[in-house]
Amino acid sequence: MATVTRITPPGRAVEIDLHEVWTYRELLFFFIWRDLKVRYQQTVIGVAWVILQPVLSTFAFSLLFGRLARLPSDDLPYPVFYFAGLLPWAYFSQSATRATNTLVDHQRVITKVYFPRLLLPVSAVLAGVVDFSIGFVVLLIMLPFYGITPTVAAWTLPFFVVLTVTSALAVGLWLSALHALYRDVRYAVQYLLTVWMFVSPIAYPSSLVPERWRWLYGLNPMAGTIDGLRWALAGHHAPDPTLLAASTIAVVVLLIGGLVYFQHVDETVADVV
Repeated sequence: MATVTRITPPGRAVEIDLHEVWTYRELLFFFIWRDLKVRYQQTVIGVAWVILQPVLSTFAFSLLFGRLARLPSDDLPYPVFYFAGLLPWAYFSQSATRATNTLVDHQRVITKVYFPRLLLPVSAVLAGVVDFSIGFVVLLIMLPFYGITPTVAAWTLPFFVVLTVTSALAVGLWLSALHALYRDVRYAVQYLLTVWMFVSPIAYPSSLVPERWRWLYGLNPMAGTIDGLRWALAGHHAPDPTLLAASTIAVVVLLIGGLVYFQHVDETVADVV
């Protein structure tokens, strides 16, 4: 007797079937592997781009904002300060950009075969973790070179890494769902990320923001993430508690809202993508 599987819309605002996601784990791994393979296929220096891009950006930031503009760096050497800020930002921006296009890029598959569409933005975000890890190793090598040794703050590092990945996933869910409905979203993403970079503490420390406004500044998820990573690695200048709390809450709200909106769009995405 044939088995009939009925696919129905979820009955709650957020209904994530973790068992179903686990069932399709091999497909998730395939999406991640394919993304990595396509990204570096037929490139001249391959994975070395992961190291070269933040290194060149760090050199430019150190020269312009450090040596010339003389912006403070929370008592950290300029290369460490900027590399520790550019590394999570590069992961966040690139993952968000890739996640934006996932539903549209897979429209032929979505309209013909059922699988949890959540795997698409998740795979785009997780694939970027490989690049982030490679760059992170370079940063760890830089620390002793500049005479920086880990402190007890290093125990908080996993939290801030998870916060970085969660931030990218939360924003990626929103952008991928919006792009499936409105094709001009992809044109706005680059402008959004450019502005977002300058309102994040990459070229300057968040300590320059007046204390009474730090809760508002902390609503930028990357503010607490970047400050936290710098502190966890170097042990200098713990992030402002108010700013960090605001960033953490913002990530949670963005993630829950992104899941709700993505699930809402997922119900009809095969008809509109």
